[in-house]
Amino acid sequence: MSEPARHSGLGAHRRPGRAAGPTEPRTGERRTGGRARRFAAACGALLALVAAAPAAALPTGGNVRPTVDSTATAEYPVVLTIETVTPQLAVQNGTVSITGHVTNSGKSALKGAHAAVRKPVSSKPLQRRSELQGVAARTSPRGDDGTELDSPQYALPELNPGQSLPYTLSVAVSDLGFSESGVYELAVDAWGSTADNPRDRALGIARTFLPYSQGSSEAQPTKVATLWPLVHAPVLAAQTYAEGDQNLSVLRDDSLAADFAPGGRLYELVDTGAKLNGLTWVVDPDLLDAAFAMTRPYRVQKPGTEGSGKSAKDENTVGRPASAAADAWLNKLRTAVAKSGNQVVSLPYADPDLASIAHNGADLSGMGTALSKAATAGRLTVEGRLAVDTRSDVAWPYQGYLDQQIAGIARQAGSNLVLVNGASMPDPDSVNYTPTAVRPIGNGQNAVVADDTVSGPFQKDLSTPKDQTDATQRFLAETYAITHEQPQNQRGLLVMPPRELTVNTAKALATALQTAGDKWLAPVKLDVLAQAAPDPKANTGVPSPADYPTQARASELPASALSGTDEIQQKLDTLMRVLTLPQRVRGPFSAAMVRSLSTEWRAQAPAGDAYRTGVTNYLNELTTAVQVPKKNVVTLAGNTGQLPVSVRNDLTQTVTNLQLRLTSIQPNRLRVGLPEQLVLPASQSVTLHFNAEARSNGPVTMVAQLWTTGPDSRPYGQAQTFTVEVTSVTNGVLYVFAGAAVLLVLAALRFMRQRKRRGGQPHEDGDQPVEDDPADGDPAGTAAAEPAEPTDPDATTADQAADRPENGAGDGGPAQTPRASSPDGRDRTASDEKVGP
Repeated sequence: MSEPARHSGLGAHRRPGRAAGPTEPRTGERRTGGRARRFAAACGALLALVAAAPAAALPTGGNVRPTVDSTATAEYPVVLTIETVTPQLAVQNGTVSITGHVTNSGKSALKGAHAAVRKPVSSKPLQRRSELQGVAARTSPRGDDGTELDSPQYALPELNPGQSLPYTLSVAVSDLGFSESGVYELAVDAWGSTADNPRDRALGIARTFLPYSQGSSEAQPTKVATLWPLVHAPVLAAQTYAEGDQNLSVLRDDSLAADFAPGGRLYELVDTGAKLNGLTWVVDPDLLDAAFAMTRPYRVQKPGTEGSGKSAKDENTVGRPASAAADAWLNKLRTAVAKSGNQVVSLPYADPDLASIAHNGADLSGMGTALSKAATAGRLTVEGRLAVDTRSDVAWPYQGYLDQQIAGIARQAGSNLVLVNGASMPDPDSVNYTPTAVRPIGNGQNAVVADDTVSGPFQKDLSTPKDQTDATQRFLAETYAITHEQPQNQRGLLVMPPRELTVNTAKALATALQTAGDKWLAPVKLDVLAQAAPDPKANTGVPSPADYPTQARASELPASALSGTDEIQQKLDTLMRVLTLPQRVRGPFSAAMVRSLSTEWRAQAPAGDAYRTGVTNYLNELTTAVQVPKKNVVTLAGNTGQLPVSVRNDLTQTVTNLQLRLTSIQPNRLRVGLPEQLVLPASQSVTLHFNAEARSNGPVTMVAQLWTTGPDSRPYGQAQTFTVEVTSVTNGVLYVFAGAAVLLVLAALRFMRQRKRRGGQPHEDGDQPVEDDPADGDPAGTAAAEPAEPTDPDATTADQAADRPENGAGDGGPAQTPRASSPDGRDRTASDEKVGP
């Protein structure tokens, strides 16, 4: 089937051989019969219309084709689309070109059909926003959609089910009958019959809006602040890769490489935004850090290794050269944000999910601190990377939904301004105009509320020309109506696209802003909007948590994820106490902890889980790099001796502020010395020797535990339990104890004898007895055998051979024997550092 010829312009088109039937009254057609014939035809048409559409409105004049609302496929089998409207703003004496597609979605072929433009039913524009909503809500052809123009018309060939054809219609603005500036409905319909229903009727319709301007207007333009988000799911890992004297950044994937290149999402967002005026750039600082990291050589984790938490090595990462695209993107962004009239808002670092924290983690001790630090880090990062002043006290909860808990957590984090969608704070029905966007919500906070109808069309990916035209023309219609509903009352609007703004949506929004800008809209930055006087009639009530949308709550980060992140902070605090170079770990892990809370994980829940797991596992690997190696049995041959316990440091920096505590589970059988302080050089082991005194043979359980020193001392790492097997506590030792008892008895008898000799009078120096014949100057009561050295000071089991001291300890206490770790095949855990300027 060949494509039919396209008919546009002012010339009327007639389908060959088609005569007006009794079901199709056409007042503009040529009359060929007399008055009686015309009367009969009119009566027949009227009966047919009453039978087919008893509830239809019957407007007068033109090619009237009244129909009823219906969604029945059999009744309205044609789907029409309007894919372009050129120009998007009609002017006097101009021409409007409309393109789209006609698709037969029914079950039988179309017969003798055509597409045509409808002339609005009234020459007056749609005055109120409620009228725009009424037109947008229609789903099927209606009489109040207007009357079909004789020209232009586009004749359709016989279309079988599922077939589709493009169309183009060009119409003179004067033929549309616009009487004054304003917004009008623009409709294209299909008319004809089908093989299973020969009645000539409306088969389908497509609608949009067309603003019309006759020249300048005295209305005060509406101030509009447009958010332009630059965010991306976190990619920087906590690990770095040691290469020579530098540490390379490690990314969990290489998705940003394509995004920064021409044609990529982030490239196109910056390129499109750079052409606009008065934008408010909303930037995730973590994205800037990732871009900067990619301007140097970097590493990418291999698929499947993201959650392992292993140190970055050749076997689990792939090297990448410095990215010229990332460097060019940063430079392009710096130029764009520096443009006069623009503003930069820095989100808290890594864009933590305020709503999830407020609902599932507000009681966690570390969340408030983490958010405050993220806000400060965000501001410093954006200012440093972009060399521009930024505002960092702005909260943007997920999709702009707000409730009292979210407002509270935002206030706790220092956010004085909250970006809110219109669904959360709708205006009362009593307000018959659009109030300005800023609203006081209490406790020193203000909300800037986006108009839901203006922003709504841009909340999805406008991937088709139809979607782009629908959104653009609706934006133009709504903003024109807002400006002219109170022409002398200038107000402010917030346009809030989604965080994940796509290229297609951004370009459609940019087109809409450029079309309306300097006509009935005045682009401004967020600060201008926020400083405007609030409207006293606007809604200022913050919803309760019970009113928070169920769908939004369903995608929140669970309490388990938040508590796991809070535990990361506690473990990190412990690790920081013992490091001599804590800055090499604090920065990367603090950033990684906040990345674990990112709002972007809402759309990538499995990736978020893997990221949090990887951070936790890597921190555990760093923590356990300082540990007491496992041991099983240590033999103590004799009643006294020394117990060797080693501590190993596999980090690449010295650790300090640690002590080792050795505890006997049965101190009545085996006693050990006091805890010992530790200083462990990088990649070395130290062996401590604890004095031990045994009183009986047999096994005794010992526990070796590292502790931090200083205030709020806490355990470090896992405790190690082992057994001391005491042997050779001989009967001679028991004789010593028995002899000591006998000596005590004899001393008591001597004391009594001395008392009797002196008549029971006390000695002049007190009640102490005078001792006769002291042995070698020592009181008899203190005579005791010195502990014997063990016959075999190195008597340990074979698995403890590595813990033997190289030098014996003196009587001054346990000795530390440092020793460099031998090449034993163990993986060393490299420390980390944050990407810096």
